[in-house]
Amino acid sequence: MTALWELAALIRSKNAGPFWLTIDVMFDDAETYELVRRSGVLTPESIAATYRTDVANVKFIAHDAARALKVSLPRPAVSGSAGDGDVYGGQFHAPLVDLEVPTPTD
Repeated sequence: MTALWELAALIRSKNAGPFWLTIDVMFDDAETYELVRRSGVLTPESIAATYRTDVANVKFIAHDAARALKVSLPRPAVSGSAGDGDVYGGQFHAPLVDLEVPTPTD
C-alpha cells in the first residue's frame, strides 16, 4: 500500500463558490493515474463517506487527458459563515492525502 500523497503530483482543495468545494488529485504520468483510478480508493461513495455527505451530492470526474481526478461537493458550512473553519476551502483535501492505495508490490 502507498499513501495517495506519495503517488499524486498535487492534491488540493478550494472553493467552487461559497456553497461548494472542489478537490483535485493530479498525477505526473498516465500509469500512476490509472493505478489510482482503477484502485477504487477514490469513488463517489468513498468521498461521500469521508466527507459525511450523501453520495448524490458528490460530483466525480476522471479526466484522462489531464491525468486528474476531480471531486465537487457541498461545503459543510457556507464560506465565511460563523460555522466555517476554512473560508478558502484550502484544507478540505487533508482527509485524502493519507488514503492507502494498493500498489503492484502489495
